[in-house]
Amino acid sequence: MMTLLDQLRVWLSAALPEWAAYVIAGVVGIVVILVFVLTLVIVFIWYERRLLGRFQIRLGPNRLGPEGIFQPIATAVKVLLKEDIVPERADRIVHWLAPIVVFTPVLMVFAVIPLGPGAILADLNVGVLYFVAVGSVSAVGIYMAGWGSNNKYALIAAMRTVAQIVSYELPLVLSLLGVVLMAGSMSMTEIVDAQNLPFIIVQPLGFLIFFLGVLAEMNRCPFDLLEADSEIVAGYHTEYSGMKFAMFYLGEYGHALAYACIITTLFLGGWHGPVLPPFLWFLIKVVAVFSLVVWLRATLPRLRVDQLMAFTWKGLFPMALINLFVVAVEVLWLSSLSYWLVVAVNIVLAAILILVWSKLFVLGRGKVEV
Repeated sequence: MMTLLDQLRVWLSAALPEWAAYVIAGVVGIVVILVFVLTLVIVFIWYERRLLGRFQIRLGPNRLGPEGIFQPIATAVKVLLKEDIVPERADRIVHWLAPIVVFTPVLMVFAVIPLGPGAILADLNVGVLYFVAVGSVSAVGIYMAGWGSNNKYALIAAMRTVAQIVSYELPLVLSLLGVVLMAGSMSMTEIVDAQNLPFIIVQPLGFLIFFLGVLAEMNRCPFDLLEADSEIVAGYHTEYSGMKFAMFYLGEYGHALAYACIITTLFLGGWHGPVLPPFLWFLIKVVAVFSLVVWLRATLPRLRVDQLMAFTWKGLFPMALINLFVVAVEVLWLSSLSYWLVVAVNIVLAAILILVWSKLFVLGRGKVEV
């Protein structure tokens, strides 16, 4: 099936040279992604503040505009008007490039996310591999921010953040392989089409592992200690202000939006749903995923760094390997098994593993000795 961008390129080719039609269609696609991402990021910032207010029994922003809807715009203006301060001995080039390296991969991920039938910038047959590769680039920008700042606290925080991202990337990718095996493809569009029943029901353990890995990748609660004010001076972006800090801020919410879209695509059936238009169903599911992320932020305390690393290496990683093995066996014998039997087996397996694994290891209880 031709994407909307392909249809635009074919339509332009009737009046323009092929190269011009290709360039114009590409520019239109980039502009659409920018508008989509920036608009939803602003909405997400407002929505999270309002939702946290409800969880904490307070109003949240309610002054600028109806229900405080213009508060994120005022915050953006305030940040942009602040002075851009660069440490005297900082590596200015690295310091300047780091926010760009963190933010750019967020936009690139949206190239392979199908927002509806044919509504995708590039329907790659290796879409999942592309997402994993591009999503990992932000770790380079984080380390650049710590190194380029010439601040030992920022550098330590950057190293710890990179260690966290690399550690949680392993179970995250293993849980993705279960989806790829079940769908028989790495194309995002084909994975959505393969979900006659959403994969969150077919592979509940895979969804849980992926969701927790995503929270760690986004530095979201309960895995956000590396950017917490009570930890290492607010993390790797300690020496950033003004527009550069705003790009880190946009990158954080952009990652939240991107991962919510990925979860919707891989586990929630994408745009599929009754009655409502496909794009509206996609947005409803994305908002639902983001609401769950905010709910966890308002509910759970932070993990300590030893608990953070033990949770992935002792818990998520072994369970991801077991889940992948079970899914591979099910795919091998799927033609002779009832689909609902597979669902029942996976739900029971997820419940047993979560219960058993919680008894097998302890996440650093007791007094911490210095």
